[in-house]
Amino acid sequence: MKIFKKIKKNRGFVILFAVTLAAILLSIAIGVTNIALKEIKFGTSAKDTNEAFFAADTGIECAMFNNKSTGVVFIDPPSSTSIICNNSSINVIENQLSVWTFTIIGLGNTGQGCAKVVVDKRPPVPPITATTTIIAKGYNNGGSTCISGTNTIERELKTSY
Repeated sequence: MKIFKKIKKNRGFVILFAVTLAAILLSIAIGVTNIALKEIKFGTSAKDTNEAFFAADTGIECAMFNNKSTGVVFIDPPSSTSIICNNSSINVIENQLSVWTFTIIGLGNTGQGCAKVVVDKRPPVPPITATTTIIAKGYNNGGSTCISGTNTIERELKTSY
């Protein structure tokens, strides 16, 4: 009779133990899932950052190549209004005296990357001696119009010589 009473007292312990164990396992699973999602977001962000950086780098290299090799676009008045970059002809616009802009599209792995480039050849203000400044803004998914939207990453590079 005493044994029967002892068993009756411990009947709710198994349910309490099972619920506690399930809560602990659920907490661990949610924590692991949270870490995995953060890693996925970080990996995607790193890829997009590289796309934007290399788009900006392509813009700088294109401007430098066309400035040094041809020497017919970034002068006043320009002998030509287009340059060759990324195997395509790109129109160059002179915004003001000795400042030109152009946009390169179709960059990156997906072809959605782009770069907006400004070539500034205005005379420097002393004591600065640089005569050419190139600023390129690269985007990971600017599309055919190179307009930044949601989830767009922008990287800017600047060079002076």
